[in-house]
Amino acid sequence: MTPGEFVRKWATSTATERAASQEHFIDLCRLLGEKTPNEADPSGDIYAFEKGAPKSGGGDGFADVWLKDHFGWEYKGKRKDLGAAYKQLLDYHEALGQPPLLVVCDLERFEVHTKWTNTESWVYRFSLLDLTSGESVAVTTPVGQPVLDAPKLTAMRVLRALFEDPDLLKPGRTTTDITEHAARLFKPISDELRKWKDPNGHQLVDDLRIARFITRMVFCMFATDIGLLPPQTFSAIFTTYAIDARGFRDAIRDLWKNMQAGGRFGAQVVPHFNGELFDDDDVPDEVTATEIIALGKLDAMNWADVEPAIFGTLFERLLDPGTRAKLGAHYTSRADIELLVEPVLMAPLRQRWAEARDSAIVAMEQAELHGATPETLRDRLREQVAPFLDEIATIQVLDPACGSGNFLYVALALLKALEKEAIAFAELYGVDFPPRVDPGQLHGIEINPYAHEVASIVIWIGYLQWKHRNGWDLLGEKPILRKLHQVELKDALVDDSDPANPKEADWPKAGVIVGNPPFLGGKLLRRGLGDETVDRMFAVYDGRVRRESDLCCYWFEKARAQIAAGKADRAGLLATQGIRGGANQDVLRRIKESGHIFFAVDDREWVLDGAAVHVSMVGFDGGSGRPPVLLQHYETVEKDPKTGNEIKRRIRFHRLPAAGITADLTSQADLTKVERLTENAGISFMGDTKVGPFEIDAETASRMLTSPNPDGRSNADVVRAWANGLDITRRPRGMWIIDFPPGTSEREAALYEAPFAYVQSTVQPMRTSARTQGSADPWWIHHRPRPDMRAALKPHPWYLATPNLTKYRFFAWLDARVLPDHQLIVFARHDDYFFGVLQSHVHEVWALRMGTQLREASSGARYTPTTCFETFPLPWLPGMEPEDDPRYLAIAEAAKELNELREGWLNPAPVDGLALAPSELAKRTLTNLYNANPTWLQNANRKLDEAVFAAYGWPPNLSDQDILARLLALNLARSSA
Repeated sequence: MTPGEFVRKWATSTATERAASQEHFIDLCRLLGEKTPNEADPSGDIYAFEKGAPKSGGGDGFADVWLKDHFGWEYKGKRKDLGAAYKQLLDYHEALGQPPLLVVCDLERFEVHTKWTNTESWVYRFSLLDLTSGESVAVTTPVGQPVLDAPKLTAMRVLRALFEDPDLLKPGRTTTDITEHAARLFKPISDELRKWKDPNGHQLVDDLRIARFITRMVFCMFATDIGLLPPQTFSAIFTTYAIDARGFRDAIRDLWKNMQAGGRFGAQVVPHFNGELFDDDDVPDEVTATEIIALGKLDAMNWADVEPAIFGTLFERLLDPGTRAKLGAHYTSRADIELLVEPVLMAPLRQRWAEARDSAIVAMEQAELHGATPETLRDRLREQVAPFLDEIATIQVLDPACGSGNFLYVALALLKALEKEAIAFAELYGVDFPPRVDPGQLHGIEINPYAHEVASIVIWIGYLQWKHRNGWDLLGEKPILRKLHQVELKDALVDDSDPANPKEADWPKAGVIVGNPPFLGGKLLRRGLGDETVDRMFAVYDGRVRRESDLCCYWFEKARAQIAAGKADRAGLLATQGIRGGANQDVLRRIKESGHIFFAVDDREWVLDGAAVHVSMVGFDGGSGRPPVLLQHYETVEKDPKTGNEIKRRIRFHRLPAAGITADLTSQADLTKVERLTENAGISFMGDTKVGPFEIDAETASRMLTSPNPDGRSNADVVRAWANGLDITRRPRGMWIIDFPPGTSEREAALYEAPFAYVQSTVQPMRTSARTQGSADPWWIHHRPRPDMRAALKPHPWYLATPNLTKYRFFAWLDARVLPDHQLIVFARHDDYFFGVLQSHVHEVWALRMGTQLREASSGARYTPTTCFETFPLPWLPGMEPEDDPRYLAIAEAAKELNELREGWLNPAPVDGLALAPSELAKRTLTNLYNANPTWLQNANRKLDEAVFAAYGWPPNLSDQDILARLLALNLARSSA
């Protein structure tokens, strides 16, 4: 069949949809040279007419034609409402396997709607006559706005793409692309408004006012692009008043007045919006033509398809001065948020829906066997489905650190999708239920006024966007926006309404608690929150959260207490990866004591303020007994087939069948049971903590070392070489430090004239005013000089050291004359065997698990003497090693070889008398070496690892979990001996 023959036949047809639709599609297949559904797939498994389940009232649901992973197709009679056909396809989109294209046709007109996830939405529109034309078809947004950069395709090419290449029709911009472009355009607008100052230099338009103005503008752009505002209202203002700033401001104010209660704007009817967003019509007088031009460019974007979870991040960074610089950074994706929300909020609901659906089918089948009427069949279904819909429409969700509302929006979108699935199932059998899930089920607590200002609008944008994408009535809400009183602006931890008697803040009752509490390390609490706030928090949570704990731990304890008090059923929270160890782990132990951890991700990359961080995710309840699920992140190393180079492939998560999830978020080796081993005591120490600018450069040290003293003593007694973590991870900097030994009196210190004078002028002012120092703490002596460490290191000519924070866990030798800083963990041993065991993979696995991964992925993991070393069972008890044992000697030999190879690379000998250029030598650091991980280094490490495995009597191919399990068993055996 030719295009002309197809057009002539169907242009003159007056047949009804039912009589003509299948013949129309078969003719279309003949035109395109494609097989019909029955020819290609007689079983109808992947390609079928009338795809769906039978309706009790007759006919089939879902789609008139369906091709898996390509399209769903719905017909209507000539000149019928194609919008209704599209709504029908949307209702069954999930049941059809979410095909990327939805096609509606009335035998004369065609509309191809794109439905890819995380891209903007386009509609390809054409008619019968266009099939004989070589012109490109129109491509618009769903509300009819032209897509300027759409591909130029004829009607025939669009139809062929449906069968042969759906990706040809895929929109080129992702939702992230759109939002990042918006960020670049928004930043100069807010920056310009901040530049306006009064004669005293104060900002004329404060940040919160800017926030409200931009939020309203974005909402209007969004409302226009989903059809809530006619383009002739908001968008027309930019063209009408492009060079008239006063006229622009007046027109926007007039529009917002009408949006407050509904009314007329020119010839257009404006719906009633309100919801507190338009309680006033404030437009700063400082908005000029410059901002109008920028806003006009933003309005030209397709705001209907920006992911609301990204909206929130965009707004928060744009409006919060502390995060504005990170506007172009990465965003936390909806998929990341769903990773936590899905198992905690949705999994139990999905299980109950499956049970309700199956019960409904069984009830109808039994009633049908007894000759029930169609109405009775519908009653049986209604009895089973209605209680589930009641549950999903009444469940309350709380995010007690809601930020700009991203977690709450995602929770609402998932609830709406499940509700839609249940309603669509009931409709197949002639039973109608109204949709009831709405933003009123969401509760939030937020202390940041910028984020709080945005949270409600993000939730409403998400809700309206979901309805728009799924073809549901947008104007049914009256008003369209409602004030979300349940999103509270307050401190989620402490109620200090009575400053003299602070108490625990109240959280509203909610079925499910989800969220991402703030990330702030225990040692940074006072710097980040202030002494007064921290002291109140410590007082309120005394005995429940250890004072060394990270800030997020308080949210975990609050959620646990809510569950224990019957005010919540379950919770899912993010934490720094450090939640698994140290003082932080206590909150997980308390959760285990009063309830059950049913879901965990032990170590997961996350994006926070544009930076890659490491987090853990924990889902817990009061003891439901739900089968636990532990997801673990891991990587594989493979060869690139083209280049032969080794490449790391990151495997997102590996699902483990977990008999039980422990307080350190593992399933096999419960490392919360480990004990510190007495035989390891007195070997490992944290380095010296100076507190004050005691360090000096080499030139200053040289002057002091040659400077005389009145009693003839040498300043070498108190001027020492000094190293911190940078001297190991990078290159030695040749730093020195003034170090009066512990117990040195001020009179004795003063006899070292030049060093004392330096400390007196540079250190004393800071130390005497610092809050952390007591009045009895001598200012001329380091704050924590570690006398035990000094005594332990004294007999050794050199000692082993490792940075307490490092991306890679490597160990290096330092001369005994070097004073180690507190950033170094040092070991009072100088033998190659000891170095080899600690540098091995066995110890690395233990240290990573017993230490804590820092939030920034690039910063690596924390190593502490007590948790990482004193719990680590060495192959032989320290001091009792059999030095003539071949296994001992093999470790020592491999360790010595590894160290010599590393030193040869770090400080290469001259070649033909030529030394390496200083710029090249500067690049030779241990971090860069381990980043590159050359083959010779892998071979040396492999040799060392095999020797260490042999010393333990283990096979060399153990998994990391097996290594942990064996070390745990050895730890427990030695600690109980």
